[in-house]
Amino acid sequence: MTSKIINMAERLKDAEDRLLESLFESAPIADDGFSEQIVRRVNRQLWVRRLTLPIAAVIGGLIAFKPLVGLLSVIENLSGMISVDTAGLAASSMPQIQFIVLGAVLLGAALLGARMLED
Repeated sequence: MTSKIINMAERLKDAEDRLLESLFESAPIADDGFSEQIVRRVNRQLWVRRLTLPIAAVIGGLIAFKPLVGLLSVIENLSGMISVDTAGLAASSMPQIQFIVLGAVLLGAALLGARMLED
């Protein structure tokens, strides 16, 4: 389905439209393959740009692999030196059930109060 506006514009052409159409209706200029060379060069540059970042990331990852392994081993040695009861620390930092229930009741009361203020 075509638009009526486009059809109207195609039917109603004034003198300026016809003059512009006649100016731009010319045979393509023979350039001995220059345009094709430019298109190939632009496409090649696009592919180079697309591939440069992933290749650089892989090379950087390969270079950084050995220092990263060394850093991880140092961190492992340091964590072995520090003796902290992580299970006890995690259990002591958890809130007790009374505080959770109290927080839920307060949240419900606040939401109920806000709804009552709206009405």
